[in-house]
Amino acid sequence: MTTLATPAATTPATAAHTVSTHTVSTHTARVTYDLTLPAAEGSPAPTLVLVHGTGSAGAALTWGQLAPRFAEHRAVVTPDLSGTDRTTDDGAPLTVEGLAAQVTAVIEDLEHGPAAGRGPVDLLGFSMGAPVVAAVAALRPDLVRRLILVAGWAHTEGDEYLRNLFTLWRTLGPLDAEAFGRSVSMTGFSRGFLNTIGRDQVEQLIPNLPPTPGTLRHVDLDTRIDIRALLPLVQAPTLVIGGTEDATVPVEQTRALHAAIPGSSYAELPAGHVLFFERPEEFRALVEDFVDAP
Repeated sequence: MTTLATPAATTPATAAHTVSTHTVSTHTARVTYDLTLPAAEGSPAPTLVLVHGTGSAGAALTWGQLAPRFAEHRAVVTPDLSGTDRTTDDGAPLTVEGLAAQVTAVIEDLEHGPAAGRGPVDLLGFSMGAPVVAAVAALRPDLVRRLILVAGWAHTEGDEYLRNLFTLWRTLGPLDAEAFGRSVSMTGFSRGFLNTIGRDQVEQLIPNLPPTPGTLRHVDLDTRIDIRALLPLVQAPTLVIGGTEDATVPVEQTRALHAAIPGSSYAELPAGHVLFFERPEEFRALVEDFVDAP
């Protein structure tokens, strides 16, 4: 693997942050990532890397609201992996190992840029991103200080609910974009949350969840996830977070992921799959308490 950093001009995000866009190359992809820095820092805190789940909109849709909040006291990095709109690759079927190599390239690239000197990163992955970052921690323990796995799972085969849901999305996507969006929104959020935001806002969700070719590449990978052999290799202190009302990845799968990682901690929120949309402050507190713990 080779890395090549090509940062764009740094632009102000808010009075408290600056955001710069960078790219790094692996042997199969050119990966784009954003680096959000607080306006002022004392001693540099470890960098927090947030890895998105399924969907071609990538980091912007997943972390757009949370990244600035996390960046109040630390550098925050949000990569867009293959299958997203901002990253290009060779078009081959995606693998966990291939996406993990992209995250690894981003972390290594940080040491040559504005986040240099901060040491190993705190690494968080959501949904599809959870097995990806778990693979990074297993294969490159030198790069990861703490690991957070959110609404993730270890393997698809053997769970008929997961296999059927992802197969449904993969089949439905090319046939009916609206139905695909409705299915994703129904399983992505809890029933209570959908009823709380009401019909108008629910209807606005549907166009934001399109079955683009990149999204369907992610869904295809979802049908093939299996990181069970890697989990015993994870050395970093790990927090696994599940949603008790998760209808995409049932919470039993997230509990099993926790059980497979020696010494990991576990927390649950009363929310659906995209639990940080439903419970943003509780989610933020869980993550920050974990990464800031001595």
